[in-house]
Amino acid sequence: MEKLDRLRDWVFRQVHTNNLVYNTCWEDPRCDRELLELDSRSEVAMITSAGCNALDYLLDRPARIHCVDVNPRQNALLQLKLATFNQGSFDDLFQLFGKGQHPEATSLYQDQLRSALPAYAQEYWDNHLNYFNGKGVRRSFYHYSTSGTFAWMANQYIRARRRLHDQVQQLFEADSLDRQASIYYQIEQKVLNGIAEWFVNRHLTMCLVGVPRSQQELFVTKYEKGAMGFIQESLRKVFTQQPARDNYFWRLYLNGEYTDTCCPSYLRPENFTAIRSQSEKIQTHTTTISSFLRENPRPYSHYVLLDHQDWLAANDRPALEEEWRLILENSRPGTRILLRSAAHEIDFFPGFVREAVEFEQEKTAETHQRDRVGTYASVYLGIVRG
Repeated sequence: MEKLDRLRDWVFRQVHTNNLVYNTCWEDPRCDRELLELDSRSEVAMITSAGCNALDYLLDRPARIHCVDVNPRQNALLQLKLATFNQGSFDDLFQLFGKGQHPEATSLYQDQLRSALPAYAQEYWDNHLNYFNGKGVRRSFYHYSTSGTFAWMANQYIRARRRLHDQVQQLFEADSLDRQASIYYQIEQKVLNGIAEWFVNRHLTMCLVGVPRSQQELFVTKYEKGAMGFIQESLRKVFTQQPARDNYFWRLYLNGEYTDTCCPSYLRPENFTAIRSQSEKIQTHTTTISSFLRENPRPYSHYVLLDHQDWLAANDRPALEEEWRLILENSRPGTRILLRSAAHEIDFFPGFVREAVEFEQEKTAETHQRDRVGTYASVYLGIVRG
């Protein structure tokens, strides 16, 4: 069993160190912005992911956003978005990152965007610009990357079943929550069938969507159907308890593109100028959170850690404690720390963290119920005591 676990961990590392993993963020910035309460004095340190949420945060006009990721491809993606804001038009931005394809992607990149990119991002997009050309079997950027590959397979499965595809589209256009829930329950077993359960519960499949072995084990211990049980619970919450009309996360996942009325805030025309004027506030750093803080010490007002501490807790407790010590050393009274977990309750906070940080519960629980993604079991907002 130990050898199998080592093999699974090796597969996960290979997937994550050699590929673009996330082509879009899977954390709801509408909830984040409520919890973070950003303002002109805010200096944020956050994990980059696909960069979508960092761009949304600019709408609150913080002083600075430091995007940190160990995967340089994630930072290269954010840099391409920033270059499009600064060198392209809104139409260029929406074609690339709304539709996932641009009819003039090559000339736009060569003539306007490439020179605005750092060298590492130039190297990556020189070899991967085909993601946006709209040709071949995968016609959308959002069907590339490891998570995009999984989305493409789900998309192909649904499109091959015309009736099911029509019902999925009706789900997003339902004019009432009762109608939406009715449609969802009609299609649930068609989508989450035995074949899908077998596929979803494979280690490689979970690696594609960024779920390491330690998080997979949380599903196995809680749900009879493993990861499929968790997905079923998440989808029921998303599609039967809140309107889907503005759920751009799942619409993108199933269709491979946004619409002009169902998309992130950074892709709305009314926000283009505001984000462009503040784009220099975002800086990218290819390193770990701990290394970033050692190299850039200062009292940050906000941290957005996503769910990476799940992995640290299961695989490297000393690194987890080091990260927390560095976060607290580089905080100020009132600093807000936002993180998510695949566990329904986190039990890995070191004692010194619980002494120094108060974890808000009421507002966090309320926003978690409105989260349009639904793929995290819990959300924590820690506030550093004075």
